[in-house]
Amino acid sequence: MAGRGRPRSFDRSVALTRAMDTFWRRGYEAASLTELTAAMGINSPSLYAAFGSKEALFREAVELYTATEGAPIDRALAEEPTAYEAVAAVLRWNALAYTGEGRPTGCMIVLAAVNTTDEAARRCLAEVRAAGNDRLRERLERGVRDGELPPDADTATAARFYTAVIQGMSVQARDGAGYEEVARVAERAIAAWETVTGGVPPVAAAPDVPAAPEPYATVRPAAEAEAEAGAAGSGTAASAARSG
Repeated sequence: MAGRGRPRSFDRSVALTRAMDTFWRRGYEAASLTELTAAMGINSPSLYAAFGSKEALFREAVELYTATEGAPIDRALAEEPTAYEAVAAVLRWNALAYTGEGRPTGCMIVLAAVNTTDEAARRCLAEVRAAGNDRLRERLERGVRDGELPPDADTATAARFYTAVIQGMSVQARDGAGYEEVARVAERAIAAWETVTGGVPPVAAAPDVPAAPEPYATVRPAAEAEAEAGAAGSGTAASAARSG
């Protein structure tokens, strides 16, 4: 029998996945310690012992989100042969990811600390969003070097345009827009490619509401399955996500 006062053992990766889903669904400020510990299946002393503070837990949750939910986006930007196809894949994947069933809607990085009074949490997500915008710009600049986009293409503004569309899709998904509605927004943004970047897109027209971009399925930690099973039993943890 465990001695009195000994901390209860738990799987840290499972607890972190559950915390991520709670922050994603509730936001940084609205996610209370009571909600977090209930979702994670631990008590407050264990949370502080394992993660240090709510802010430190949030930062780790953000890192997990970017490593898992963001992986399909990174692969699209790295693997698609043209800037057009890369940006199109990012938009289409996000339309699917933001509206998937059995998961929080929208994007944690966009929504989790929009109106928070905690400056550290707000700054944390602002930095991640800025990094995402930079990755888009870098892919567009590669398109310039490859001759796909004109030498004078305004890659900074184009990246901000597509970032703004992606962030708007996230907000609309959180407000209840379904996949078809959000996917049509993505398609309109893709159709604006020549106006936004100065580049000429492929001749073939994209479908109005595309099928899921299969090559970019996210593989989240194995602990997620355990977290989902625990959530089903307790009713406190968010369901596992399947997409970033």
